Amino acid sequence: MNKLNIAVGDLAPEFSLPDQEEREVSLESLRGKKVLLSFHPLAWTGVCEIQMRTLELKHKAFQELNTVALGVSVDSSDSKKAWALSMGMKDTRLIADFWPHGGMAKKYGLFLEESGISGRANILIDEDRSIAFIKIYELGEVPDIEEIIRFLAG
Repeated sequence: MNKLNIAVGDLAPEFSLPDQEEREVSLESLRGKKVLLSFHPLAWTGVCEIQMRTLELKHKAFQELNTVALGVSVDSSDSKKAWALSMGMKDTRLIADFWPHGGMAKKYGLFLEESGISGRANILIDEDRSIAFIKIYELGEVPDIEEIIRFLAG
């Protein structure tokens, strides 16, 4: 993994990328809400599926905590759309960091150059666009979304 480009307290790097429905998602468009960036290496893989299904299952809890959870990987919007449909996802937006390839992951220091994918991480951004929480996971590790919810609930 590259050197992490961010730290708690930093202003989060801006992004503007399509979701699985080709709708642009930007940090600016989510101002006033907390944003969970849940980076995962690739769609269509087991651990990533568990990670995204958990975001979907916890959608209501995130809403109650004024938080938008976004799944982020280097896959294309078309791949993300087919994947979301296969999982029955209706509420969680899956961001396509496809072009420039891994550009968002690179801004955050999470792009794995040798593999062409992002690392697995949860990054929480507060309403003022400051980074409030960062946790990096092993590629084969399922992130603990309950930990994020506890942090949000304070």
